Amino acid sequence: MTSAHSRRRRRGAAPIHVLSSLALVVTAMCAFTGPSNAAPAADSGSAGTKAVQPAGDKPPEDFWGDVDNIPPANNELTVKIANQTNGQFPDDKVFWSFNGETHSIAEQPYIDLPAVEAGRIDIHVGSPDSEYTDFVEFTIKDGVFYGNLTRVDGYVLPLAMRLHSEDGQNQEVGEDYELFKQSREDTFKQFSGEVPEEFQGLVDGDKKIEAPRSGADFAPGGKYENYFNDYAQSVGVGASTQEIFACSGPLSEDPAGCAGLNRHVAELPEDQQADPANFYKSAPANYYAKFWHDHSIDNRSYGFPYDDAEGQDTLVTSDNPEYLVVAVGY
Repeated sequence: MTSAHSRRRRRGAAPIHVLSSLALVVTAMCAFTGPSNAAPAADSGSAGTKAVQPAGDKPPEDFWGDVDNIPPANNELTVKIANQTNGQFPDDKVFWSFNGETHSIAEQPYIDLPAVEAGRIDIHVGSPDSEYTDFVEFTIKDGVFYGNLTRVDGYVLPLAMRLHSEDGQNQEVGEDYELFKQSREDTFKQFSGEVPEEFQGLVDGDKKIEAPRSGADFAPGGKYENYFNDYAQSVGVGASTQEIFACSGPLSEDPAGCAGLNRHVAELPEDQQADPANFYKSAPANYYAKFWHDHSIDNRSYGFPYDDAEGQDTLVTSDNPEYLVVAVGY
C-alpha cells in the first residue's frame, strides 16, 4: 500500500493466535460483579417482539471521512474522530478525552495512541462535561490492537468504528447506518416500540437508555425483579434477574451459561445454543441486547457482559493496525 501510512514504523508484533489471550483484557473491561441478591417467586416475561432483523447496513465509504490523509502514528496507532451528528453539532462542539487531554475535533481530530492496557477514549457532544458522553475501549500491547464498543452500561450516543490494517483489511462494527441517519427522538421511540413492556422503563428521556442490569425495575424490590426466575429455575440456575442481566453472582465465571439465559437458549442442546438464529425467540430474554444486535453492523453488539460468547460482540483486532476511525452520532 502506498500512502502516508506505509511510512509508519513497523513493529515486531507476534501473530494474533499467539497473543489471543490478550483479548480477555478487552472482555474484562465489560465484566461486572454485582450484588448477590436472590429474588423470590416468579414473573414470566411478555413475549411478542420482532424476529431478528437482517444484518445492519454498513455505512457508505464517505461516512468515514477523508481516510487518505490520516497522519501516520508516532506512537502505535492514529485514531480519527468522525462527526456524524447529522448537523446537530459542528466540529467545535464534538470533543474527545484521553490520557488527561480534551480537545474538540475542530482543534484536533486525531489521537496518537501509545501502547496501553484497558484504555478508554471518551467522546462528548455539546461540551466536554456534557451528559451526552459515550466511549470506546481498547488495548494496545506488543503491537497488537484490540478495540471494542459496548452497550453493557447503556446507550447514550451512536458509535461505529473502522479498524484499517496495513494489509488493506477493514473491520467495521457499531450501530448501523440507518440508526446513525435517523433522529435521536426516532431512535428512542424505536427502542420503546420494539422491546416488551418490561424494558420500556429503561428509557431515560432523551438522555440515555439504561442497560437492564442497572434498571430499577429489574433490581431487588423492582416490579420486574422476578423476570427471569421461572426460566432460570427450569434450567437449574439459582440466579436472580439482576445477576442474570449482569452475569454476576453464580454466573460471574460462566460465560456460556449467562449468555444462554440472556438469549433464552439455555434449555436447548449445546450446539443449538451457539446458533444466533435461535437467540431471543421467546421471553424471558434480554430484549435490550436484542435491540442493539438488530440495529448494529452484522448484528454484532455487546449488550451484556458475556455477549462475546459465540463471537456476537464488537471486538476488532489486528497485529498490523494502520488507523482507527471512530464515528460519533447523536
